[in-house]
Amino acid sequence: MSKLFFKLFITVLVLASLPLLGGNSPQNTSTLSLEETFTNVNNGWSHVERWSDSNPMFKAEDYPPDGRGNQEGQRLTFFNNVQAPHSSKFLLYYANKYDTNSKEVPVLLVHGANDNADRAWANPNEMGSYGCGSYSCPDTGLMQELVSDGHKVFAINFGHKQGDNYYWAEHIHNAIQIIKDETGSNTVNVIGWSKGAFAARMYGSSVIKDGGTEYQDDINKLMLIGNPNKGFDYVFRHGWSHNFSIYPECGGTVNAPSPHTEMVCYGLWRSHDELSIYITDEGNFYPGQTQMLARWDGVYSLPMNEQDWYTTYYGGQGYYTYGFGIDHAINEGSLVDDIITAQIPNSIESYLLAGNQNDIPTIHNEHTGPSDGVVFITSATSEEGIGQVSGNKVISHNHLELGWVNAAMTQIKSWLD
Repeated sequence: MSKLFFKLFITVLVLASLPLLGGNSPQNTSTLSLEETFTNVNNGWSHVERWSDSNPMFKAEDYPPDGRGNQEGQRLTFFNNVQAPHSSKFLLYYANKYDTNSKEVPVLLVHGANDNADRAWANPNEMGSYGCGSYSCPDTGLMQELVSDGHKVFAINFGHKQGDNYYWAEHIHNAIQIIKDETGSNTVNVIGWSKGAFAARMYGSSVIKDGGTEYQDDINKLMLIGNPNKGFDYVFRHGWSHNFSIYPECGGTVNAPSPHTEMVCYGLWRSHDELSIYITDEGNFYPGQTQMLARWDGVYSLPMNEQDWYTTYYGGQGYYTYGFGIDHAINEGSLVDDIITAQIPNSIESYLLAGNQNDIPTIHNEHTGPSDGVVFITSATSEEGIGQVSGNKVISHNHLELGWVNAAMTQIKSWLD
């Protein structure tokens, strides 16, 4: 029996039998399938596997029709050249020395929104200048740093870049099971960044939908980097300025949600339900962003000097925009309160890493309260609903730098050790 077949057989057998063995989620009867392995991988990875989960919970998600959310680069090849992969599929990256490094507990890296395992962890310079939150970006990252420090490192890559965090959380569980099977470890250290941290916290807190898997007592340390622990309202607080990077008629191409369904570009009203954060007749294109929403207008005043500030936040017809407002979006699926109420159990050592510099190039930074340019520090450092906080650190960097600057990597390595 080949090693590959044996690994696939054992992994599927173990996962399929979890409910019968008294697991916490009897409603989950899915199995994992290893579909393909790739050994010619950029950026210093050993190899990449594409996995598929048969759980009927997974549905095909909506992708922006102009292709801005599609897979690209080598990830497109790994997703079998499917630009808009089904959300049941994910990639698992293996770093070099994943099977020989000495430190016992392996590490799983979880990227954030509109990102990927390569740019986030192995090559911050993949997008060139400014793509990492700074003019100059290194071509190696946290993955290489942890490998050189003796860790067994893995990373997950999701199909939908702005997808449902219920799905992301389920795949984090899946990746942990595969890593445990591969390494023989009983637990995994999980490092999540931004939206990836939010999904990792969901798994650790057993926030699931029907068919999902409750927490399986398999996380040793959970590191939440730049996580909106109490939610964020950046999309609605600065929506008018943000829109210019989104609406194509204004020159925008960014794969991020708008708080508006209509906006004036060059003197003409433009309608883009599919680029909004709401559920519309066109679909639901940014569910993962909706799930992280919370109002902060009671803490930090809204920017009344910004165009259509009131109608953007509270909904209605503005001079140049139209939208439904933050309460409408929150009611469509925010999970912030649910996650806080569910709590991360005391058995997990949790660590929070936040930034305090709102100097991300090329975007309208969050400036109405202390932030990392996107998430308020008060949210990123909130310990509410976290059972055991073993570290809580703020460093002088912005949201996009938190995963690769020396100060962040040094802190992460210290926490891991």
